[in-house]
Amino acid sequence: MTGKKKRSYKRPDGSVYQRGRKWAYAFQGPEHPLTGIREQIRKSGYETEDDAWAGMEEARAALVTETYVKPSRATINDFFEQYFPYARLTVEATTAANYETLARTYVMPIVGRRLMQDFVPSMVAALYEHLLTEGRQKHNTNGEMYELWKAACAANLEIRPREIADKVGVTYAAARRAVRRYEVGRIPKPYQPGLAPKTVKSVHIMLSSAMSVAGLWKYISLNPIRSVKAPSVPRRNHSTWTPEQMMLFLEHVRHHRWYALWVLEASTGVRRSELCGVEIAAFDLSKKVVRVAATTRVIAAGKVVTGSGKSQKSRRLLALDSFTTGVLTVHFQQLEKEKQDWGDAYQDHGLAFCWEDGRPIYPDTITEEFNRIVDFLGLPKIRFHDVRHTYATISLRAGVHPKIVSSRLGHATVAFTLDTYSADIEDLDRDAAEAVIGLFLPPSQKGLA
Repeated sequence: MTGKKKRSYKRPDGSVYQRGRKWAYAFQGPEHPLTGIREQIRKSGYETEDDAWAGMEEARAALVTETYVKPSRATINDFFEQYFPYARLTVEATTAANYETLARTYVMPIVGRRLMQDFVPSMVAALYEHLLTEGRQKHNTNGEMYELWKAACAANLEIRPREIADKVGVTYAAARRAVRRYEVGRIPKPYQPGLAPKTVKSVHIMLSSAMSVAGLWKYISLNPIRSVKAPSVPRRNHSTWTPEQMMLFLEHVRHHRWYALWVLEASTGVRRSELCGVEIAAFDLSKKVVRVAATTRVIAAGKVVTGSGKSQKSRRLLALDSFTTGVLTVHFQQLEKEKQDWGDAYQDHGLAFCWEDGRPIYPDTITEEFNRIVDFLGLPKIRFHDVRHTYATISLRAGVHPKIVSSRLGHATVAFTLDTYSADIEDLDRDAAEAVIGLFLPPSQKGLA
């Protein structure tokens, strides 16, 4: 008769017992540092007795290193509902809003009901795979609006934005903007069930931050995101204009109310949020400089909020060229005249770019006006943010040192600037190759180069 093999090592104080078909452990924890009371620590759900003993030993080791996490039935949804208010207090408003959108859209609907303590690296990896293959929302409103509009055009019928809005379930304003896009050739890309790697990488960044907080709050013992790599994002060329195309745009908007805004964007590459938030006081036109990103205005969860820039490097002093300085001088004179004309009705926010009565400009309005002008001129369709990329590539091609370009753009490092735009300036790489070989090529061989 063979009996059960005895364990060869001494078992610690505590007990292991069977609970239904599973095994559990229980032992007295250390004294509480304030009350002196010893709490009993227990956990169940182990498949075998040995697993329960091993689990108890792990719990004891975690207590010694103060990494022990009490067993909890808290779900991933439970944690995020606690995390969102904390994020709104500790990070920039846009970052907090983006984190909440990413979590509510791509994480909570899929794994939100699972326990936080089950959120292990293998689950994270499976989540990323799901998002990359079938993570896109099924209700593709832009695609649905386009199909309705396209079908009406094919049948030679008129379809009004109100009808599209009612059928798809969007606002009238959204349907009207969509129809305007379609009429000038801005049509949605074919529907893909999977998310872009860049979007999943954003989810990864959000989860990394959130799970770090979860560890500090003792929801989990280790951050599972540290053991999972984000999807690689293919490098792509940016959509930019040539100097001639930029010149055509600026020539057309010479009499536009926002001419100074367009010129400042083209000559400095500042972000839209920086344009919307920059104040008149930030400019010293006698010295031809502007202090950027002391205040920004961004959209967070559909509302405009005031921020303080993306990073420390984004708060910077920019030199202005003589032409931009002259345009801004005229612009500020016009603002002062409008302020006097409106009198007490003027809403003085101190902004450099605003409406005639001083009201701030909604950031998306700038983008919509930019798109309207681009479509009217028949220029290559680029985003307003691509004017920033245009400034960067033109500057690098003009021979401006990458360190200066990086500083003027407000990038964290020069390496980031070069990595971001290396695919856009391949011609500079070829020029460098020819220039270097010309320095040491023997005279007799120069004719062969």
